[in-house]
Amino acid sequence: MTNPAPTLSRDADTLWRQDHDHFLHPWAHFDSFAKDGSPVMNQSEGVYVGDVAGKRYLDGIGGLWCVNIGHGREEMADAIAAQARQLAYYNPFVDTTNVPATELAAKLSELAPGDLNHVFYSTGGSTANETAYRMAQFYWSCRGQPDKRHVIAREGAYHGSTYLTMSLGGRIEDRAPEFGYITDTIHHVSCPDPYRRPQEMDEAAFCDHLIEELEQKIRELGADRLAAFFAEPILGAGGVIVPPKGYHRRSWELCRKYDLLYVSDEVVTAFGRLGHMFASLDAFGVQPDIICSAKGLTSGYQPLGATIYSDAIHETISAPGKNRTFTHGFTYSGHPVACAAGLKNIEIMEREDLCGHVREVGPYFEERLNSLRELPIVGDVRGSHLMMCVESVADKATREPFADSLDIGGRVARHAEARGLIVRPLGALNVMSPPLIITKSQIDDLVAILHAALEAVQDKLVSEGAWHG
Repeated sequence: MTNPAPTLSRDADTLWRQDHDHFLHPWAHFDSFAKDGSPVMNQSEGVYVGDVAGKRYLDGIGGLWCVNIGHGREEMADAIAAQARQLAYYNPFVDTTNVPATELAAKLSELAPGDLNHVFYSTGGSTANETAYRMAQFYWSCRGQPDKRHVIAREGAYHGSTYLTMSLGGRIEDRAPEFGYITDTIHHVSCPDPYRRPQEMDEAAFCDHLIEELEQKIRELGADRLAAFFAEPILGAGGVIVPPKGYHRRSWELCRKYDLLYVSDEVVTAFGRLGHMFASLDAFGVQPDIICSAKGLTSGYQPLGATIYSDAIHETISAPGKNRTFTHGFTYSGHPVACAAGLKNIEIMEREDLCGHVREVGPYFEERLNSLRELPIVGDVRGSHLMMCVESVADKATREPFADSLDIGGRVARHAEARGLIVRPLGALNVMSPPLIITKSQIDDLVAILHAALEAVQDKLVSEGAWHG
């Protein structure tokens, strides 16, 4: 990496110890963290990051689905610094605003599909989804239907980690029993995972089954009580699950039929990951009422979320003469430095046609990863463009999963890390979402390292007697 790292105040061992002793990480597994701790990252450039010990890694997960324009962009750093010097912060409540927040809202309204011309800012994906949930309830109350307070989401979905959005999500693995969850107004239907569909169903029949289930759930709960349906275009943390063809459009049609708002959680898929600024309409033929975005909005250079919503919603909630106040917001809503980063991020993406680049290299990434299916341990390779996943199984024919105790995804990730590649383990899955600037040769490197890591795990399982291949 050519960009120099800042001078360290402590040696690598001291930094590791400070992190180990004082920083509670998101999703910390206490036993393994107590034993192993975490590598301390300290520098980056392009698609690579480096730790304080000087080791370089190909960043196969783009930070966390988010470093879309790549690491170490000097012009982004300059834009952030310039805004911090000019106006680092001023409050966004009611009667003040700032230039970057204003300009970014107009730009997002231009980019978003249909009549999504209004923006509410927050600080990330969780708060963007929480805003959508509260806005849906507010909207229906303004429409004179205050009983429409319930929402439907999917099993396997991830919408955030606040109390509300963790309740909205449907990943059982995230439901730590020590926490509580909202159970009265949030409901779930089946995960639209074609790989785990009943073996007697083809994909078309599976789609029919899912749509029938959703309609039955709407009827069971009562459309007069339902505010919205939440859906990720591709389920991200749930395993990079691409629903069956036609599923999104037919779900949206049910929302129109029964008068529910359709909320598209594009926290991961927006800003180029699938080759479009927004994927809902361009990739899946759906015009949402609300889009939630974050991550790629600033390419992770600043924390920012945006809930983008329709003219129809805005006209209802802001109707004159009603003496209403939208009592929801955050100290850092529309933060000028974060919004300046969002504007610069979009400028870079448009100037370099990163969406076009993804449409070119994305199919190559899919093709190269699918070559891993030759390995006995690989049951499925799925995803789209630069949002992909490899699922390991004990038996390819029956799709039998490995026991959780074997930590297959973690083993693969550790072997990959030792070889200079970061992939994200989720159970028996390994997820990839590299920076959008990745080249075909870098994709070849990524796949070669992952292939070696999977082979190493296969061999180790056999030697342990835990698997017979």
